[in-house]
Amino acid sequence: MHVNAFTKSYFRLAVLLVVTVAACTQTNLQKSKATPPSLTQWVDPYIGSSFHGHVFMGANVPFGAVQLGPTNMSHGWDWCSGYHYSDSTIVGFAHTHLSGTGIGDLGDILVMPATGNVTLVRGSLKDPNSGYYSLFSHDEEQAKPGYYAVKLKRYNIQVELTATERVGLHQYTFPQADQASIIFDLKEGIGWDTPTETFIEQLNDTTIAGYRFSKGWANDQRVYFTAVFSKPIQKFESYQVYDTAATSTTPAQKGTRIKGIARFQTKAGEKVLVKVGISPVSSENALANIRAEVPHWNFDQVVREADQIWNKELQKVEIEALEDAQMRTFYTALYHSMIAPSLFNDHNGDYRGTDKKVYPKANFTNLTTFSLWDTYRAAHPLYTILQTNRVNDMINSMLAIYQQQGKLPVWHLMGNETNTMVGYSGVPVVADAILKGFDGFDKNLAYESMKATAMGNEFELKKVKELGFIPADDEVESVAKGLEYAISDGAIALVAKKLGKEQDYQYFSKRAQNYQNYFDQQTRFMRGRISQNSWRTPFDPFKSKHREDDYAEGNSWQYTWLVPQDVEGLVKLMGGEKPFANKLDSLFTAQGDMGEGASNDITGLIGQYAHGNEPSHHITYLYPYVGQPWKTAEKVRHIVHTMYTDKPDGIIGNEDVGQMSSWYILSTLGFYQVHPANGAFVFGSPAVKKATLHLPNGKTLVISAPQNSRENIYIQRVTLNRKPYTKSYISHKDLMRGGTLEFEMGSKPSTTWGVAKESWPSSQLTE
Repeated sequence: MHVNAFTKSYFRLAVLLVVTVAACTQTNLQKSKATPPSLTQWVDPYIGSSFHGHVFMGANVPFGAVQLGPTNMSHGWDWCSGYHYSDSTIVGFAHTHLSGTGIGDLGDILVMPATGNVTLVRGSLKDPNSGYYSLFSHDEEQAKPGYYAVKLKRYNIQVELTATERVGLHQYTFPQADQASIIFDLKEGIGWDTPTETFIEQLNDTTIAGYRFSKGWANDQRVYFTAVFSKPIQKFESYQVYDTAATSTTPAQKGTRIKGIARFQTKAGEKVLVKVGISPVSSENALANIRAEVPHWNFDQVVREADQIWNKELQKVEIEALEDAQMRTFYTALYHSMIAPSLFNDHNGDYRGTDKKVYPKANFTNLTTFSLWDTYRAAHPLYTILQTNRVNDMINSMLAIYQQQGKLPVWHLMGNETNTMVGYSGVPVVADAILKGFDGFDKNLAYESMKATAMGNEFELKKVKELGFIPADDEVESVAKGLEYAISDGAIALVAKKLGKEQDYQYFSKRAQNYQNYFDQQTRFMRGRISQNSWRTPFDPFKSKHREDDYAEGNSWQYTWLVPQDVEGLVKLMGGEKPFANKLDSLFTAQGDMGEGASNDITGLIGQYAHGNEPSHHITYLYPYVGQPWKTAEKVRHIVHTMYTDKPDGIIGNEDVGQMSSWYILSTLGFYQVHPANGAFVFGSPAVKKATLHLPNGKTLVISAPQNSRENIYIQRVTLNRKPYTKSYISHKDLMRGGTLEFEMGSKPSTTWGVAKESWPSSQLTE
């Protein structure tokens, strides 16, 4: 058949179009596969900023030294982070903040832009002109990972903030002003924080430097800073400021209440930028941090880079949620889990130790803000999955603290041991890292640190060694202390066993059983003991007076279950599996008065279960230990869906430096590590249809629950890499191998899955 030239040309063109379209389609497919989704869009930093969440609001990067954000004028328990959603005042933008604590501190190096004549005090709400604070509206406020913006109503100044690890970058858009100024307030802090010595000086027409030493929760806190301006300073003044009825100031560079003010003239819409570097060592190091991390003046670039850093971390977990609200709740929780522990060193590795000595160019990344009584339960186990590259730095930081203060950290903040909360909760974190095979630290030193900590004499440890319990009339919170000590001792026993230290294994295994000395067979509760033969009376398992009784922020109903190191032993104490399960059922229905003065941390109540406080966090996962996993599914799903939301009051209690969020993350994925050091993650009820974990070791773990819904909460069957998996728990080692973990879900409890004894989790070592 004859084909003319036009037909040939048309055919060639059609083929070319098909090939081109196919190539473009393939390129787009490859590009879509290669480009991970932007997940920062799902993070809402306002979640937890209302009620008692106490979360940090502002700009930072994961685990950064700088948390740059607004500080409200108000003080009080709900302002422990410096910001609460109910407030409409701003006194400035500080470079250090806590997130989710029950005690306030930090708020260092407070910066506030202003116009007109300003008085160098906060002022009072009754008289807006009495100080420099400004009102603001949430309608003119924006917050996302690595970026915060707000309009200061009083001055018509647009504030934008972003950050690197050790540098806060401010961008202020001023109106036309003959008297524009930027105040550096070294007096103001948050909560208990009180300055002890402050200093500021002008180095040249664009640079000021100084330091702020303070005493509060952190007893001897030292923060050095250098600030570099994008615009020459016309005039710089500094004063010692006295907050009295008749406010007075004295020109000074050094004192306890130094405030500096840099003055300018500005045109309408003029942007003035300030880079503020901080350091635990010196203002010279703070300047070096600026030069290393922000050598330019491109504000938008720093915002983009912060967003990219956050995205890289968030993309370690990609979920297919049940609804958009769950996406916001999940990724905000993941974001909150990475605010601390925070860097406490300089870009060159220098840091200041607990002994106040400077350690130059350390070979590890030094960290601080260790809320260990909270975070040993879920946050640190989560880090062993998603932050394996940081775990060694966390342990090395803790070992350095041990070498400098003679024991592992309890609650460490800015180079200070606060000794807050009960127990020596650094021990299970170190033990967990050893038992999971982390090897970037000295294991002999690590074991030495655990043993030395446990063999100390403070906080009635001497009585533990002598009697096996703490007499209630000798020490407050005796039951809480004793139970926490026993948990940590159980962790030491597991490490001793792995290292072949048989004598230590026997000794600490026995101490791990000390919980039995607090269990009263007659009342069937953990309670304060006076002697071998007598209990503290009167006894009411419902009562909880904050820091004045035998428990710490809880009551006997909650503390009776605080035996994650030996659940089998607790089952036996209670008379067997059926009485144990019945008692556990009662916890979630028991109603009673906790008494006047009960802790504000006892929130999220289901009966006497208190999800707003950490001693309860493992309790819902105890049912699989007696073959009733469906009850765990019911409780966990209820908590996941009702006590975590995408609203400002969406965290049921103090965030506690990532612990509340870490519980949610793990539980949403479908498991939780009950024993803090044995590597066993007990199954609950996965709350998403799919989760893909891009593990730091290069492996991928896919968690699949395709039938999942609000109704289908019960696990019917589990497969691991397409093979039946009958255990009601999974080891850390198996999780880190990657593969596919699939859950078949249903609306009714399974009569077979997790019921047989050979499927039950164990308190023994699983790795």
